[in-house]
Amino acid sequence: MAQPFALGPTARLFDNDWIGPCIVSLIAILAISWFQPAFLSSFNIFVLSSAIAVNMVIALGQLVIIGIGQMNLALGSIGGLVAISFVGVMEKFGIPVPIALAFALGIGVLMGMASGYIIARTMISAFIITLAGLQIFKGINLGITQAQPFYGVPDGVKAFGQASVLGPLPWLLVPMLLASAGVWYMFNRLRIGRHILALGANPHAAELSGIDPKVTIIWAHAVSGLLAATAGVMLVAKLQIGQPTIGDDWLITSFAAPVIGGAVLSGGRVSVGGTFFGVVIIAVITQALVIFNIDPFAVQIVLGALILWAVGINRLREVRIAKLQSMGAKT
Repeated sequence: MAQPFALGPTARLFDNDWIGPCIVSLIAILAISWFQPAFLSSFNIFVLSSAIAVNMVIALGQLVIIGIGQMNLALGSIGGLVAISFVGVMEKFGIPVPIALAFALGIGVLMGMASGYIIARTMISAFIITLAGLQIFKGINLGITQAQPFYGVPDGVKAFGQASVLGPLPWLLVPMLLASAGVWYMFNRLRIGRHILALGANPHAAELSGIDPKVTIIWAHAVSGLLAATAGVMLVAKLQIGQPTIGDDWLITSFAAPVIGGAVLSGGRVSVGGTFFGVVIIAVITQALVIFNIDPFAVQIVLGALILWAVGINRLREVRIAKLQSMGAKT
């Protein structure tokens, strides 16, 4: 009688989406620190950790939308509008930090829900709707600020963005960890997370199983808006200013990190751990280019190459697993 096919422990370990990016991250850190020991200095660890913290929350905002097989081009403009709204209400109206924070996060959720509602009701491509949202939210941003930053960031917010919680590790890692745990819990324990992945994997089958695609899409974009808002507030604390350009450079990183981490752009498969190491790879490369005085334009070239590499590796892994499973079925 044929025995059921099963992968061994080592094979199963290396089939985890986060293993490859983790190994690449470690190799990159060791190689760079070998040539430039200052890379692992306390100051550089603080700078690197701060960048990882913010970029991880940004990437999580895109990861949720990738889970349903869509994309959110408005992620950065939502974060930017939230950032200037957060500082603006404190500077202009003297609103306390907790109330301003709740107001800012609420704006992010509402903007995300608005995009999701239009997509769900019209079934127009999320690419088109969020591209329009990008322009609208950016226009509101510039209309409010007149392209001038807000400087009224309270000392407590500044201290949060510049203080360490443990050694050289910044307080900014705390909201990152909370957001990461929340997204992981959503995908692995909550019904809405399972609905998002089911809808991304097979929309027709998901709808036949009783999943409401419209509600799922709206909730996914609401969560994405909340994460974008969180990242915008984190950047205010880090930069100590309400800069209207916040969010302008989020798009590439928000897509690159999840893809490097094993997310499938067609939907249905995501990895919070893989996304984290994708963020680490991007942050390490960016920081290395600064340390070695390499032209900044090289970052974009490297990110493009990393995306192509990640998609290729994911495809090869899927083909290999399918082949092994097919061989097992014939045994």
